[in-house]
Amino acid sequence: MNIRYIYLFVLALGFFACDEDDNILPEEVILPELTAGSADFSNYVAVGASFTAGFTDGGLFKASQENSFPNILSKEFTKAGGGTFTQPLMSDNTGGILVGGDVARGYRLTFNSAIPGPQPLDAFLTGLGAPVPPITTEAGISIGSDFNNFGIPGAKSWHLVAPGYAGLNPYYARIASAPTATVLADAMAQNPTFFTLSEIGGNDVLGYATSGGDGSNLITPSAGAPGVGFDETFNTLVTTLTSGGAKGAVTNVPYITDLPHFTRVPHNPLDPTNPDFGPQIPTLNGIFGQLNLVYAALNAPERSIVFSTTETSAVVIRDETLTDISTDITFILNNSPTFPAFVQSFGLPPQAAPLVANLLGTTYGQTRQATENDLFVLPSSAIIGTVNADNVQALVLQGLPLELAGQFSAEGISLPLADKWVLLPSEQLEIKTATDAYNVTIAAVASSNDNIALVDLNAILTEVSSMGINFDGFNLTADLVTGGAVGLDGIHLTARGYALMANKFLEAIDSAFGSNFIESGNIAKANDYPTNYSPTLQ
Repeated sequence: MNIRYIYLFVLALGFFACDEDDNILPEEVILPELTAGSADFSNYVAVGASFTAGFTDGGLFKASQENSFPNILSKEFTKAGGGTFTQPLMSDNTGGILVGGDVARGYRLTFNSAIPGPQPLDAFLTGLGAPVPPITTEAGISIGSDFNNFGIPGAKSWHLVAPGYAGLNPYYARIASAPTATVLADAMAQNPTFFTLSEIGGNDVLGYATSGGDGSNLITPSAGAPGVGFDETFNTLVTTLTSGGAKGAVTNVPYITDLPHFTRVPHNPLDPTNPDFGPQIPTLNGIFGQLNLVYAALNAPERSIVFSTTETSAVVIRDETLTDISTDITFILNNSPTFPAFVQSFGLPPQAAPLVANLLGTTYGQTRQATENDLFVLPSSAIIGTVNADNVQALVLQGLPLELAGQFSAEGISLPLADKWVLLPSEQLEIKTATDAYNVTIAAVASSNDNIALVDLNAILTEVSSMGINFDGFNLTADLVTGGAVGLDGIHLTARGYALMANKFLEAIDSAFGSNFIESGNIAKANDYPTNYSPTLQ
C-alpha cells in the first residue's frame, strides 16, 4: 500500500474505534495499476545540457550522474516497459575532468558549517589536512557513444547540431562517435522510442550572464545565421528526434537570473564594522568628496560615491551604459586651484597633480555605486574588497608609490568592479528578452506537435525562487546551501531538485500521453535524494 493511504487507513481506524460496532472497517484504497498510455518507453534517450547530465555543485561526478533527472525518470519508465538506461559515468566523484592530463575543470564544491561558504573539494580537504584524491576522468580517451544520456554540460542549443563540437567540449569528447560527429546524430543512432529534450537555450543566455554581460560570451539570437539561430536549431532538434515516431517531453527555459548565483551577493556588502574597511571610510570619503564636487559641476550628482559609517554601503561599479566623462573629470581637476594641495595630502608633490587627475578621470569616468537593481555573480563575493595586484602594478608603473597604488586598487571600493562581475539592469533585460523569445518558440513547437509534452521549467524554478515548492513535506527553495533545490554553484539543481524535476516531467507526460505515473504513485520520493554531497564522497 502506498504510504499516504496507510496514513489514511490508520486515521480511519481511530475514527471507527469509537463506533459501537468494532467490526466495521474502512474500505481499503488501492492505487491504480500503472499504464504507459500511448508512449513507448522501451528505449529512452535524454538530450540536453548540464541539468540532463546531472551536473551539480560546480562539477559532474558519478554520484551526481546517478541522481540526474533522466536516470530518475528511467527508474519509473522501467515499470512501464522501459529498458536499460546507460550513462557515460565519470571515473570518480571529484567533479573534475582532464584533457591531455591537464585539468580542464577543477574539483566540485563542498560545504561544511565549520568553514564559511562553499569551497572546492581539494581546498576543503587540504584545510583539514586530509589527502586530496586525484582527478582521474580523462576526456581524451573516448568511451564511445553507446549511451542513453546525451546531457553535455556547457552545450548551447546550436552546439548539439554542430559537427566537430567534440573538439571544443571535453564532456562530449568522451562519448562522441567520431571527431566530426554531432550530439544529435549520436543520440539518434540509439533509435529512441522516447526522449527528453531539456534546458535547450539555457546555456545560450547563461554564458552571457555568468560573464557579467561583458561581451566575451554572447547570447544566441532567436533568428540567427543558419545553424546558429535558436529557432531553427530547436525546430531541427524536435523534428529529428520525432522523425522515427518517438514521443518526447521538452522543457522551456527558466529565468536564470532568479537563481542564487545572481541573487546571493548583495549590492551593499561593505560593512563599516569590518576592521579592514571601517577605519578607511573617512579617507575614502575625503577622496570621493573631491570627485563628487566634479560630478556636481558636470550635472551628474547621481554618480556621487559616499560610504556610510553606520550602515552597509553599496560597492562601486563600472557601468558602461553611462556617458564616459573621463576627459571632463581630468580637465576640471587639472584646472582646480585647490587640487594640488589635495594631491599633497597623499604625500605626493604638487607636480603629481596631472598624474592623479588623469588617474581619477580614467578610473571614475563611467562609475557609480550599485543599487538593488544590479545583480552580482556569485564569484564576486570572493573579489569584493580584495586588492587587485595587476592594478597596483599598473599604477606603480605610472609613478604612484606602492602604498598609494594599493589604496586605489581595492575591488568595489576604490577600484570599480569590472563588467564581468555585474549584471546591469540593461543586461538583465537582454537575458529576459532572449529567454522569452526562446520560450515562445518552444511553446509553439510543442503545441503544434502531438508527440511532444511541454514541461514548464520556467514556472517551476520561478516558484522555487519566490516562495518554494512543497516536495514530500520539504519546502524546496533557491536559498544557497540551505534551500534544498539548488546546488552549491548557485545554478544547477541538487539531487533532490532533480528528483522534483523528474516528477514534473512525469506530470507532463501523464497529461500529454495518457500515462498515470502520478496517480499510480510511481514517482520519485524526496527522502531518497540528498541535498548536499559529503566531502568524503570521492
